Amino acid sequence: QVQLVESGGGLVQAGGSLRLSCVGSGIVFRINIMAWYRQAPGKQRELVAKIPTVGSPNYADAVKGRFTISRDNTKNTVYLQMDSLKPEDTAVYYCNIWPAWRDYWGQGTQLTVSS
Repeated sequence: QVQLVESGGGLVQAGGSLRLSCVGSGIVFRINIMAWYRQAPGKQRELVAKIPTVGSPNYADAVKGRFTISRDNTKNTVYLQMDSLKPEDTAVYYCNIWPAWRDYWGQGTQLTVSS
């Protein structure tokens, strides 16, 4: 059974930074494209960033230059470093493979950015 557990969210002021972590079990991390998604209140879940097994990550335009995705396959962990945070980054953040698989969604971690 695959489990993806996100952590690291919290309340931060605009302009601040935070790092999210996602630890996976029951999944062969190193062969999958891993991704971070987010869902803001009243909005659909959207892709934030994805990182392939080889090659460069890709970012949504809204976070490009501010967020950095990375992975440590030895720890089955994917990270999202978030800098210069904005109130519009407020959302629940999830990790999943890319494309997302419905059975892999975890609880997510809440990020709230105050202005």
